[in-house]
Amino acid sequence: MTAFIRTPPATLPVTPAAPLLRVENLKCAFDVSRPFLNRVLERQPRRFLKAVDGVSFEIARGETFALVGESGCGKSTVARLIVGLYESTDGRIVFDGQDVGQIRSGAQMQALRRRFQMIFQDPYASLNPRWRVDRIIAEPIRVFRLIDDSTAIQARVAALLTLVGLSPADGHKFPHEFSGGQRQRICIARALANNPEFLVCDEPTSALDVSVQAQILNLMKDLQDELGLTYLFISHDLAVVRHMANRIGVMYLGRIVEIAASRSLFEDPRHPYTRMLLATIPDISMTGTREETVRGEVPNPITPPPGCTFHPRCPLANERCKREAPALAEVSPGQFAACHAIGEGRAHGGAIQR
Repeated sequence: MTAFIRTPPATLPVTPAAPLLRVENLKCAFDVSRPFLNRVLERQPRRFLKAVDGVSFEIARGETFALVGESGCGKSTVARLIVGLYESTDGRIVFDGQDVGQIRSGAQMQALRRRFQMIFQDPYASLNPRWRVDRIIAEPIRVFRLIDDSTAIQARVAALLTLVGLSPADGHKFPHEFSGGQRQRICIARALANNPEFLVCDEPTSALDVSVQAQILNLMKDLQDELGLTYLFISHDLAVVRHMANRIGVMYLGRIVEIAASRSLFEDPRHPYTRMLLATIPDISMTGTREETVRGEVPNPITPPPGCTFHPRCPLANERCKREAPALAEVSPGQFAACHAIGEGRAHGGAIQR
């Protein structure tokens, strides 16, 4: 797929003083307890699934920050927490200096919501099959009352369809009349209808063919350059992330284990889990060599392992890893990792020390 995608973006400097989005110690737990009567009769306590467990990161204006990890690591939950589809258990989400959790006014929240949108993984499931495309794209314009005149709304919809590579005549069709890539273009047009600054992209190309993925990714890069957009990009495809993101956060079992610039992460990964993920990328130049693969299964998030949650699968784990959860710390300029082995000097450079 990388042959179809344009040159990777240059690493952007992060401005800690004024990020567009700041997430601080974000947590989200879902109650998965059995019914009350069952718990009383069987004397069982309530059980909680920690989908997100203390996630913190910042995104600068105009930057693409990606979250990657295996299925079930919590990256999509983070996306839904940011846009308000889920309610956080703890932590803060600060957008352009405003603490979203402290906003009580409906009008103020609506004004803030106009500034960000979300692109979902399945383009067909996120489109109303009974509405024509022009009505789907016009809905955010009407909800936020950006334009009142019907003729002006239709002109805006036609312009958005053209912007994403479709024809204004396509507005009269239904979603089922389009291919997967075309439906994702419609989703992008709808997301841009209210002139947002920030887009949360939850695996926007995972349901598409490889060649169509490249077209959508190139479209998103062009729109970012043209409109000055900021992206939170959620994906499990490391090849896609490498070409889209300026910085990358690697998640494991609800926590971020490493954050680094895209180039640094791929050239010098520090956390053992990151190295294992990168080892799964096919590379014809490495034919005949042995690479460390991702071993075992992700533990149950309802009863996660104590200490570092990665220690049951980590080749560098020791007794401290089983007792004490590591904190995210700077291990090189601009690169952060949560690993006792790095701090104790048991992991060096690009190879894992046995």
